[in-house]
Amino acid sequence: MSGRKSSGGRGRAGGNRAAGDVSGNVSGNVAGNVSGDRSGGNISGNVIGERSGGKLSGERGSGGHVAGERGGGSSRLFGAESTRFFHGLTPDRILGAVEQSGLTCTGRCLALNSMENRVYDIEVEVEGEVRSPSDRFRVAKFYRPGRWSREQILEEHRFLRELAEAEIPVVPPLPLGGGTGDGEDERAALGGDTRDQDDDDTTICDDAGATLGELSDLGIYFALFPRVGGRLSDEISEAEAEQLGRLLARVHMVGARSTAPSRLQLDVDTYGRGNLEYLLESGTIPAPYRDRYRHVAEAICDRAQPWFAQADVQRIHGDCHLGNILWGRDGAMLVDFDDMLRGPCVQDLWLIAPGRDEWARARRRALIDGYEQLRDFDHSTLRLVEPLRALRLLHFAAWIARRWEDAAFARVFTDFRTDRYWVEQVEALQECLGSLDEPGA
Repeated sequence: MSGRKSSGGRGRAGGNRAAGDVSGNVSGNVAGNVSGDRSGGNISGNVIGERSGGKLSGERGSGGHVAGERGGGSSRLFGAESTRFFHGLTPDRILGAVEQSGLTCTGRCLALNSMENRVYDIEVEVEGEVRSPSDRFRVAKFYRPGRWSREQILEEHRFLRELAEAEIPVVPPLPLGGGTGDGEDERAALGGDTRDQDDDDTTICDDAGATLGELSDLGIYFALFPRVGGRLSDEISEAEAEQLGRLLARVHMVGARSTAPSRLQLDVDTYGRGNLEYLLESGTIPAPYRDRYRHVAEAICDRAQPWFAQADVQRIHGDCHLGNILWGRDGAMLVDFDDMLRGPCVQDLWLIAPGRDEWARARRRALIDGYEQLRDFDHSTLRLVEPLRALRLLHFAAWIARRWEDAAFARVFTDFRTDRYWVEQVEALQECLGSLDEPGA
């Protein structure tokens, strides 16, 4: 590795968030706000960043979209049966991966906040004019080994690239080794036939536009992103909600133009029954609460299944809570597409204002008002808000359980094995069940 300079500094410019990740960071993932208050479960200090039936969406002005996609897709929620850890991802391997993309690292590397992946803010040498301190940094994201396949990650990258080409404010991955990033849909990377491997087992596609590399001996994929600045907002005004509605309408217009067949499909089987089965078979749920938890979860899935069957699905962000929205002088920017899904569009709207009180409902109405300025919205899908809240509860609990051998999870989720946690989970699911007949907006 060439020309690394030692640097004792660890600071970053205030207000910057690494945009490359952060699936599974703590903020916003706490059950999608089961209490019905305004906050949506966000924890401040977050760093970063198809079923049959149903009417077609009838969007406006999107041209060439594939509406009403149904069926197919992946049902593998967590990738490999047992995802591997990041053993072997040493500082030398991290910096070496970045340098294999053609950059020169100074040696300055700061770990960013991410539970699911490993994300680093890395200083690189820059030739020419530096317009911002962020120009001297790249965000390196190392995907949890075994979670996503190469094809699934590349579908995320392709969606981000399409959004950026439509001038939608997102942060697409950078091409590794130069190039423009178009990469002919990264056909070479998807086929895997044109990759070179060097002495330290770092694999990067030959294609000049490729955005995905691999530490092949560790089974770890990685990508580079620019560092971007922005601020997080714990609450939004109705005017900001309307602005976000227009932004999501544009995102969904692009999302509907093509498919992502290997990405997960959000429905009661993948996020509901699959997670419930794991929680029961693994013995995660304490015995006193197991039967009640199962009964309530199954009742929600059974009731909501025909509603999901009637909803159109397409590519969506999938985890669009306020912790994944950065605000700047030019408005809002969406980050962290790691949990990109094929699902109903309402998933991206309700997470922004997930509460049950009038404050949250007013924001959801404003979101829809902004959305409908550019694209039709299927109001019948608002009945999915409570089922989606329940599926998020199930998914979050199963995610923690499957990652429990990762020591970081036990340190963060200290009450996961306690009676109190599961009492609250049962109560939250019961509240979802009791709210299924309430309007979602």
